Amino acid sequence: MYRASDERENADWLADLETAADRLELGSDARSRAADVFLSSVPESDRSKPARLAAALYVGALAAGDQRSQSAVAEAVGVSRLSVQNHWKGMLEAAGLDAPDW
Repeated sequence: MYRASDERENADWLADLETAADRLELGSDARSRAADVFLSSVPESDRSKPARLAAALYVGALAAGDQRSQSAVAEAVGVSRLSVQNHWKGMLEAAGLDAPDW
């Protein structure tokens, strides 16, 4: 869970999330879930935030059934696919969601 102040403190990052979601043409449910996941796991270091933001977008899209590839999400955010791959599963589980059974 996150505090309302987390939204204010991370407003620029949430704007970046919306920009990337626009590039990916994600629906409102995926965007909302991605924002919740991101705000629930915001790292202290700004250096780590882009990777977490990308992973949160990936998780939000998965949870909303609006799935995008890790590569597409990484490109939309401007990080490597490996950044998404390294973080998404832990963030999914921390959000109380189950990993897909591919």
